[in-house]
Amino acid sequence: MKVLVIDDEPAVRYAVTRVLESNGYEVTTAPDGLQGMAQFRSSHPDLVITDLIMPEQEGMQTIKQIRQADAEVKILAISGGGRLVNVDFLQVARRLGADEILPKPFDATELLSTVRQLLTLPGPVVPRPAISSHMSDTNGRYQ
Repeated sequence: MKVLVIDDEPAVRYAVTRVLESNGYEVTTAPDGLQGMAQFRSSHPDLVITDLIMPEQEGMQTIKQIRQADAEVKILAISGGGRLVNVDFLQVARRLGADEILPKPFDATELLSTVRQLLTLPGPVVPRPAISSHMSDTNGRYQ
């Protein structure tokens, strides 16, 4: 299964990629929505994981563009941004077409469980160690 990870934070892209690749997924990445859309068009992923607050093109616009291009691809919106003027970005992303949302910080088990649920892959979630301790906080959560 192919997964596209779009996030402006290199550490998040690296951590998510390592977890997914170590569990058998083929991963491509992009640092913002503009480059993410180019990768989306060329790689035709089964799942897109996108941050919401990024430079160049934010995740909300990216989600809308992905939905216009492909109504079937699964989208997981992730964000550490909370509320701004009573707007919950993750809930807005869901209304725009994200199939699932995952607030940062999250750990490998949460990520893999959500990815497997979206891709309807059977089997227990048993994350393989893939990330050194410096990539997460002391609780093993990816920021």
